[in-house]
Amino acid sequence: MAATVYATGFKDGLGLSSSSFMAGEDYTALARAVPTQVRMAHPVRSRPMMKNVNEGKGLFAPIVVVTRNVIGKKTFNQLRGKAIALHSQVINEFCKSIGADNKQRQGLIRLAKKNGEKLGFLA
Repeated sequence: MAATVYATGFKDGLGLSSSSFMAGEDYTALARAVPTQVRMAHPVRSRPMMKNVNEGKGLFAPIVVVTRNVIGKKTFNQLRGKAIALHSQVINEFCKSIGADNKQRQGLIRLAKKNGEKLGFLA
């Protein structure tokens, strides 16, 4: 965590001559030169952004953008969620029908994604 430290009260280094500082003779002057409070600013953090790196590169991207702009983001996201849920159900039913276990299911999903990328359906 990065923080900015502000130190106030220093004049020309510690405000002491180098001879008295080195000799340690003037402790009270040294004590007065050292600030009693050190202010720390809050670190500036950027908010994490979840962004699709392939946004706008897919086959259906223009249709998706137009639809989102026409029906609004909130309605679009609700519709999108329903479509994703339906798609997951179709995948699960397909895997059940061919008797695939969870490991095989993951392999099928990876294969479908790889084939989609080769055909240009996925960016």
